[in-house]
Amino acid sequence: MNEPRKPRVAVVFGGRSSEHGISCVTAGSVLAAIDRDKYDVVPVGIATDGRWVLESDDATRLAISGSTLPEVDASNAMVALLGAAGSTDLVVTGAAEVPRTLGSVDVVFPLLHGPWGEDGTLQGMLEMAGVRYVGSGVLASAVGMDKAFMKIVLEAAGLPVTPGITVTRREWDTDRVSALTRVEELDYPSFAKPARGGSSIGISKIHHQDEIAEAIELALEYDTKVLVEVAAVGAREVECGVLATVDGDPETSRPAEVRIGGGHEFYDFEAKYLADQDTEIDLPADLPPEVEQELRRLAVRAFEALSCEGLARVDFFVLADHTVVINELNTMPGFTPTSMFPQMWAESGVSYPELVDRLITLALERDTGLR
Repeated sequence: MNEPRKPRVAVVFGGRSSEHGISCVTAGSVLAAIDRDKYDVVPVGIATDGRWVLESDDATRLAISGSTLPEVDASNAMVALLGAAGSTDLVVTGAAEVPRTLGSVDVVFPLLHGPWGEDGTLQGMLEMAGVRYVGSGVLASAVGMDKAFMKIVLEAAGLPVTPGITVTRREWDTDRVSALTRVEELDYPSFAKPARGGSSIGISKIHHQDEIAEAIELALEYDTKVLVEVAAVGAREVECGVLATVDGDPETSRPAEVRIGGGHEFYDFEAKYLADQDTEIDLPADLPPEVEQELRRLAVRAFEALSCEGLARVDFFVLADHTVVINELNTMPGFTPTSMFPQMWAESGVSYPELVDRLITLALERDTGLR
């Protein structure tokens, strides 16, 4: 009698965004954690030019080396999802080779960060193909990626956010004076960031009027829309993980506080990924019980306001008077060794391998389509 086939998990990572390397690091950690006795795992990389390839299952190749980030090897054999009646197969195609199938895919674990992956584009493709996947659907992914629209949705739900405005490439090119005037009307300091970016890439802190143009130009290198927000001066940066349950009631982790040192003015890319000695994490965050309770309550409300599924990390500012303000929500938070999301859940009693297994299990139990 044949044993039942193990569920096949396609771990998809890389992508065309500026966060390609961080996505690869995240994938390396997840590949090392998946229970191979329980799942059949297929690593699928998306190269920076958009090609899908069959990647190495060697997690160590996807680690940060000094300050060098890993990349998907675009020279590998190309791979595609081929829809068939009742299933979706992974088909490998190589130069001068007959296409071969790796068998059907039961669930995709999309570990892409940024546009062309985390923003609902990949989720839409998987919905069309009828393939189950980890994490939020098209709408929540798209809104979660676009911080400007995220603020609109959160405000409409009655949730506290920092004041901000958007500046588009078109406005900057055709009516720069108006754009500068609107930014100048915000308080200083403020932050300019790509509206649909992540990993703190392209962010600048604006201290005075003379820095506005340079900050917006930098953000426009990564996106055609820039979000400028008032800085929460003196606030503590606290994050909280949200995890869906089978019965649909989200759970929250113990929150963690990020404290920046080493001359970093804010939690920038280097402080996040390349300067562990300069960044300190208080886990759990040293908060009064009523403040932690309020923060966790707001994390669930933000999760539900965006119609998130599976998981999310909600980032907060805790002001001097203990007022809690939402900074942003990430529908696919990082899973690198230094990422906050798995660390917070480990502190809350869910180990890294258990967290990965729970997310895959949730995805396998959830149908695609309207729900």
